[in-house]
Amino acid sequence: MTKYAVDLARMALVNVDMQVAFVEGTPLSAPNGVALLPIVNRLAEACRRAGMMVIHTRHVTRPDGSNLGTMGELIDAVREGYIMDGSETAKLHPGLDIKEGDIVLDKPRYGAFSGTDLDNLLRANGVDTIIVSGICTNICCETTTREAGMRDYHVFFMEDGTETFPAGGLTVEEIKRAVHTTLGLAFANVIPVAEMIARIGRASRKATAAE
Repeated sequence: MTKYAVDLARMALVNVDMQVAFVEGTPLSAPNGVALLPIVNRLAEACRRAGMMVIHTRHVTRPDGSNLGTMGELIDAVREGYIMDGSETAKLHPGLDIKEGDIVLDKPRYGAFSGTDLDNLLRANGVDTIIVSGICTNICCETTTREAGMRDYHVFFMEDGTETFPAGGLTVEEIKRAVHTTLGLAFANVIPVAEMIARIGRASRKATAAE
C-alpha cells in the first residue's frame, strides 16, 4: 500500500459532524462520542499550528422536512428532527473546540461532498489531501472518504479518531474493523491520530528548518 505524503500546504482536516445529536443524548449518538471530543480537538489544534485548513461539517436538514429524502424514510431519528437545522441537537457540541479561522460546512447528506461546495473550497486552496475524523465511522465519515477517493483526493482516515454506534448485531469495534479494512484497501491510509499528529509535527519542523 502506498503511504501518502504529508505536505502541509496541500492538506486540510475534515472533522465530520461532531454535533450534539451524534455525540450524546439521542438515538443517533455514539456511545463513546463524548470521549472522542478531546481526541479530535488535539488533532484539530495540531492541524491549525501547522497552518492547515480546519473544516467542521454539520449534517442538517431543512426545518420543513423538504429535503429529507430516503434518509427520512430509513431513519426514524432523522425524521423526528434531531438534525433539523435550528434544533439544539443539530448544533456542534459545545465541547468541540472551534477557533477563529475554522470553517463550518453544512451538508444535507451523509457525504461532505454531496450538495456542498467542499470540493471547490479545497481545490481553491490547493488542497489535494484530507484528514477525516468525527462521527459516524461507517456512515458520514466513510461516505466522505469514499467521495474524496473518487475525486482523487488522498485521504488519511483516523483509525481511533471516529466513533459510531452498534448496529445489525455488530459491535462498534466490529463495525470499525470492517470500515478500516475496506477503506484501507481502496480509499485511504488508515492511521492512528497520534501517528498523524507526529507526522504533521515532523513536516512542520522540516518546513521551518528549510526557511
